[in-house]
Amino acid sequence: MLIDYSIRSFEILERELSCSEKEEVFDVFFRMGVRMGLKNLPENYNSYKNTREIYLQQHLYFGTFTKDLFKQYQHHLGFFRYQLLLESQRLLVPKRVRKLLHLRSFSWLVPIISVYKFSRNFQLNDKIKSFILPAAYLKEIKSLDHIPA
Repeated sequence: MLIDYSIRSFEILERELSCSEKEEVFDVFFRMGVRMGLKNLPENYNSYKNTREIYLQQHLYFGTFTKDLFKQYQHHLGFFRYQLLLESQRLLVPKRVRKLLHLRSFSWLVPIISVYKFSRNFQLNDKIKSFILPAAYLKEIKSLDHIPA
């Protein structure tokens, strides 16, 4: 899931990744999994894609734990951020997951993301982030945007 979300979110916010870049994303997570001692990991990106597709078709269902998870999201995030989470999920999750979660295919985030991308040209993206993200974490979030020299 993290591999797929990482690739999808980058492509939504930035640009489409090449095959070699997707393989590089996979490799980072593969090495992390090896360090964690995980077993039976796919050896390469193509193998991962095949395994993920099988998993999506055979091992997912919408059960009581999923319902409870979304109730907890709603409770802890509040109305606005919970809606933002749902809209994000509409963009990120594969069709099968979207169907299981009863999410519509269109997200109102599409035009907002376009505005966000445009706002980066004028350094307005920090103002947008400060509106959306919790104030308690803004300093840490902003530090992620700065690449050390």
